[in-house]
Amino acid sequence: MHSVSVDTLVVEWGDDVNAVSEDEAMVLVNHQATGDVCTLMMCLQDKGTVVRQMMWLMDHIFKYTNFGIVSLIHGDFFIRQGRAHRDQQLVLLKEHLEKYYRSRNRKWIVLFPEGGFLRKRRETSQAFAKKNNLPFLKHVTLPRLGATQVILETLVAPQENGTPAGGDAMIRESKSKGLQWVIDATIAYPKGEPLDIQTWILGYRQPTVTHVHYRVFPVKDVPAEPEALTHWLYQRFIEKEDLLTHFYETGAFPPPQGQTKAISREMTLSNLWLVGVQSFAFLSGGMWYCIFQYFYHCLF
Repeated sequence: MHSVSVDTLVVEWGDDVNAVSEDEAMVLVNHQATGDVCTLMMCLQDKGTVVRQMMWLMDHIFKYTNFGIVSLIHGDFFIRQGRAHRDQQLVLLKEHLEKYYRSRNRKWIVLFPEGGFLRKRRETSQAFAKKNNLPFLKHVTLPRLGATQVILETLVAPQENGTPAGGDAMIRESKSKGLQWVIDATIAYPKGEPLDIQTWILGYRQPTVTHVHYRVFPVKDVPAEPEALTHWLYQRFIEKEDLLTHFYETGAFPPPQGQTKAISREMTLSNLWLVGVQSFAFLSGGMWYCIFQYFYHCLF
């Protein structure tokens, strides 16, 4: 029987990512709701300096939220979705990485390869899977290759995974080892009911425990060729589907292959940190309210 203490907010499973917290890593995450970002931020608070030295890739709509200005200052990248913008956005992403990633001493980069929320992309993904004889997925959607490929080509040291020397000059200049790890993070919410940002701020749901499962892969084991990389990404999300299916059936993630018991780690945060986050949310929300009110009075 798996149980957690009442003040536990997150339970972590799988590989211990603390072991790679001082190395450069790319984090691949399934995407269910806006609260996924809050969950990850909370998980990484006790992972050394990772939170202060990470870069986020997120939908451009977040630029217009109360934390959008903070993300802009921090150097995060806002990506526009849709086929019409895809090629241009990948060019802009590469330029952004070359300009800001190492000049700002970033270590981890976080992205959601599905390209949107589960509820919005599931039907399209399932239709694509049926047409191309791919597995039928319910708890995740098939990932997109573009951003993942650009990150690997730009940040991985030459020859680490067979990547051509696209980022050679940048790596020599910064004396960086380049991207060393790929962290596959799977977020699971009880009963499959994800948390959104409104819930985090207003707290109108009963306290819940979020579960996060990690698998860590050396970047040298990740293929560079597009077709092979696509297959590798698909396999990661097929594994996520199996993990989430097991979780929703049993309330726990399965043990690693070859082991009989899964080990979990409870994580709690200090009340001071939680008060600080909530205070920022209310203050920034009030700031935006004042801005909109000012422009409303100016216009009307």
